[in-house]
Amino acid sequence: MNTPGVLSFTQQAWEQVLAKAKRAVVYLDAACAESLHWGCGSSRLLEAVGSPACYLREFEPAAVGGGAEQPKAVFVLSSLLKGRIVETLRDIICRSHFQYCVVVTAVNHAVHLTANHVPAAAAAELEGQQPVFEQLEEKLCEWMGNMNYTAEVLHIPLLLAPVAPHLALTPAFASLFPLLPRDVHILNSARPDRRRLGSLAEVDATALTPELLLQIRCLVSGLSSLCEHLGVREECFAVGSLSRIIAADLANFAPAKNRRKTATGRASVVFVDRTLDLTGAVGHHGDNLVEKILAVLPRLPGHTNDVMVNMVELTALQAEEENQNVVVPGCLAQSNDPAAKALWEALLNTKHKEAVMEVRRHLVEAASRENLPIKMSMGRVTPGQLMSYIQLFKNNLKSLGNHCGLLQLGLATVQTLKHPQTAKWDNFLAFERLLLQNIGESTMSVVLNQLLPMIKPLNQRTNDDYSPEELLVLLLYIYSVSGECSVDKDLGEGEEKVKKALAQVFCEESELSPLLQKITGCDSSINLTFHKSKSAVDELFTSLRDIAGARNLMKQFKSVYVPGNHTHQASYKPLLKQVVEEIFNPEKPDPVDIEHMSSGLTDLLKTGFSMFMKVSRPHPSDHPLLILFVVGGVTVSEAKMIKDLVPSLKPGTQVIVLSTRLLKPLNIPELLFVTDRLHPDLGF
Repeated sequence: MNTPGVLSFTQQAWEQVLAKAKRAVVYLDAACAESLHWGCGSSRLLEAVGSPACYLREFEPAAVGGGAEQPKAVFVLSSLLKGRIVETLRDIICRSHFQYCVVVTAVNHAVHLTANHVPAAAAAELEGQQPVFEQLEEKLCEWMGNMNYTAEVLHIPLLLAPVAPHLALTPAFASLFPLLPRDVHILNSARPDRRRLGSLAEVDATALTPELLLQIRCLVSGLSSLCEHLGVREECFAVGSLSRIIAADLANFAPAKNRRKTATGRASVVFVDRTLDLTGAVGHHGDNLVEKILAVLPRLPGHTNDVMVNMVELTALQAEEENQNVVVPGCLAQSNDPAAKALWEALLNTKHKEAVMEVRRHLVEAASRENLPIKMSMGRVTPGQLMSYIQLFKNNLKSLGNHCGLLQLGLATVQTLKHPQTAKWDNFLAFERLLLQNIGESTMSVVLNQLLPMIKPLNQRTNDDYSPEELLVLLLYIYSVSGECSVDKDLGEGEEKVKKALAQVFCEESELSPLLQKITGCDSSINLTFHKSKSAVDELFTSLRDIAGARNLMKQFKSVYVPGNHTHQASYKPLLKQVVEEIFNPEKPDPVDIEHMSSGLTDLLKTGFSMFMKVSRPHPSDHPLLILFVVGGVTVSEAKMIKDLVPSLKPGTQVIVLSTRLLKPLNIPELLFVTDRLHPDLGF
């Protein structure tokens, strides 16, 4: 096997599941299905099941049970086995004829003890025992109706969806997002006056809600298993308040203590809060084809990181809208097709123009290998040209089967290039560049006044104008890149004009999008009064002010804006780039904003002695492997930038980028304005 990495970690975990799956009805939840999708593909699971009937089902309360000829079930779950999850298990099993049940959870037993309020000291005494799993095994037999039937409950760390060798995501934690100052007010409402928190800097694990704390512990459980697979003892670092809590939890995670003693490798794990730089998440400066594909094509149902590719063009059906749901959609993940996987990784790592040329090259080579009548044409690649190559495969079933993955990526490219939203990408980019120049020369109120004419009600909008959701993206860009600015009369007036215009636009929508429904609390524009709309917009601006002040707690990473001068235009410098450059600063100063999280007495002594003796503090550049975890999502361009930057600053250093999800600009308003960050739904 190659050097251990995110792909081998995921595949090894799935091999353990596949070993249990023979002739079983397999129930998966959405996060595990996404891990399978990117890690080894559903075809591997179907092969392992080995039955001609389709035995894969979604784990949900209404799921079909197993019939008399289906005696075995495997449940593959990303969550804790508690509450509604256990109730759903019971309901499915009680209406089935199972005699053998295997329940796989991605969360280890130690976290189940925490979730069941077992004190740390008592949990330590249970080392090697799994009472929570054993009790559930008894319950499974009870629900199957015979205590002599077989039940197994086991932990397999199905944490990651590996998108590329350098990039993996955590689908079960797609909604995990750093806290904002407004969340501190909510936390304070449940605390006595003398214990009120002054700012995000004072938020520690003890201040969080039980649900968020458990969500973090579940994530830490998976990350600890990853470090075990990689064979490393990790040093944990953090940039940002939620990252600090996650890093401290991993550093002090009790089950990790023993494995660290025997680990031969070393790694630095650096967690970074997404909220410190939303400019990169909502901006359009990433010159990357995959980013555009993710932004314009519809999401694959049940997934957070893949899209639906319309495959009708490869069938005899007319390419009418009603036929789009007749044919199963294609997607981007091609885990079992080496040629398509090679193209996918090339698309992730090249600029837009080169990526489109790479798609053409792969299509031409595939058509040549199949002896299809290809007409070569050089020069600029057009969607029509790519489509003509794809159509060659249409009536050749063998060729279609041989190159199915490549054709899905080809069609994704064509559909993105032809999509009206792709043309708008350049409009966004032009406006963002203009903003960067104006921010340095004008006050925030002037910048907001420039946005005002662009806020148009539905009856005045053309295809080139911005929808309400897109206006929120532009506002997020403005506030994130500007940082905190002094609130004066002009800014108050400028904001009020934008608020009123935006509230009016919300009211005049013929149909409220799902995002606007959640923001306004109304399911229809008929029920949306101006007063309701204005209240919702006021709330949005509270969050925008929070985002503008997100870097206030930083001493070094205070800005992502680089002012222009007589030789250079003003520009945006990603916070992730600043963090990586600081990690590998050749001077190796003690990091100011990259906090080290101690994992016990030895580390604390080192830190203490270093104040008056020559004891070197742990530094994130000390080790040959850097794992950078962006809490709240990462873009394809950011992952590529980190992958390219690290070896250029310190050759020989390996880097893995982890994040909760792949981001497109419209994800951020949802995560920021709608998601309940303090009370995640853990299924119980």
